[in-house]
Amino acid sequence: MTAAPSAADGGEQDPAAPQGRRFEPDLRSMTRITLRPIASPMPLGFFTIALASVMTGCLQLGILGEEARAAVAFTVLPAFVLQLLVSFLAFGARDVIAATLMAVFAGSWLPYSLIMLSGAADGPKVLGVFNLALLCFGALMTAVTGPKRALWLVLAVSLPRWAATGLAGVTGAEWLTRTSGALGLVVALVAMYAAFALMLEDMRGEQVLPIGRSGPAHLAVEGDLAVQLRNLERQAGVRRTL
Repeated sequence: MTAAPSAADGGEQDPAAPQGRRFEPDLRSMTRITLRPIASPMPLGFFTIALASVMTGCLQLGILGEEARAAVAFTVLPAFVLQLLVSFLAFGARDVIAATLMAVFAGSWLPYSLIMLSGAADGPKVLGVFNLALLCFGALMTAVTGPKRALWLVLAVSLPRWAATGLAGVTGAEWLTRTSGALGLVVALVAMYAAFALMLEDMRGEQVLPIGRSGPAHLAVEGDLAVQLRNLERQAGVRRTL
């Protein structure tokens, strides 16, 4: 966005203004806002959720033995970096809901990996409390992710998993751990479908598999350029303050 004109640009003095102050002309005709198209980072985010959920789910189900805990932690650790990258790109694409969710998912993989690798005392109980806190966050976010059906579905199936993982960590109940592992595979399936559907849509330029967008999310894909630029001057990065 162009800067405000200086005194040399022809700004006029307002007679009613205090001495030393300047009256700036209407800058709207002089303002240019440049938008940079980017590839959607969401398929990467969903594929990352799927892969990390498969690994942690297999560990909880006992498919991978306890001796594999460190190896699983190492395979899950890159999920933190990848989803943090997705969140950064989503913020740049002006999608605060997707960016926030991906950042929180990224933040959930890092402590899991570090605690599994370090074998910290009371690690499972700490992770249990952490997952219950994630459950509260997720329950609040479901209220605003409805129009973005793919995000909403991944979040909706993650909620019971966070609940089972949290209660398993706090209580130590083995059946809850197994339940969480099974739910982790369900999360992986839903996330994999969402990633595949979005990639097909991007490659062909039209919806191939149903995603279920509605409201503003539907207009963002099906609407014209005027819809995309509506209220642009009030968005973060354009307005002066957040």
